[in-house]
Amino acid sequence: MQLVVARIGRAHGIKGEVTVEVRTDEPELRLAPGAVLATEPATAGPLTIETGRVHSGRLLLRFEGVKDRTAAEALRNTLLIADVDPAELPEDPEEFYDHQLMDLDVVLADGTEIGRITEITHLPSQDLFIVERPDGSEVMIPFVEEIVTEIDLEEQRAVITPPPGLIDESEAVVASAREESEGTGDSGAKGEEA
Repeated sequence: MQLVVARIGRAHGIKGEVTVEVRTDEPELRLAPGAVLATEPATAGPLTIETGRVHSGRLLLRFEGVKDRTAAEALRNTLLIADVDPAELPEDPEEFYDHQLMDLDVVLADGTEIGRITEITHLPSQDLFIVERPDGSEVMIPFVEEIVTEIDLEEQRAVITPPPGLIDESEAVVASAREESEGTGDSGAKGEEA
């Protein structure tokens, strides 16, 4: 099975290093020197990692055969793909690979069906489940412990406790800058007198 583990960003310096956007919880395993990675587009690879280091909070990689800034810049936006045994599990039991979560049924704690996971989007702050509902519409569920309370791989389901408005917009609570009951018409700002 193939998993996207990183996306190549811009070139760094003049000796062929590139920044990478890490898309794996195990970069020390998947992006280690010597790792051979397939690419998307396939014409850019395969690429073998020569060196890796962290600089200002970003992972920098250098690939064998990529010796200058021009060659590094040509790799920009290339996806790095690792071959992973489908039976392999992450070390942490609270972590999951995307392929384990795809097509899970999403249900409320009381068993009410919400839909099934059709896509997982990785954002800098959190991951999102894209859930297709029975009527064909989609809803985005943040993959955070407060909302996704259980992942049961044996039962092939994800149990959620969504806040009001996440699943049904009619339940949304609109936050207001001030309560209607105050209704003074004064914005509360005090101007300086001349």
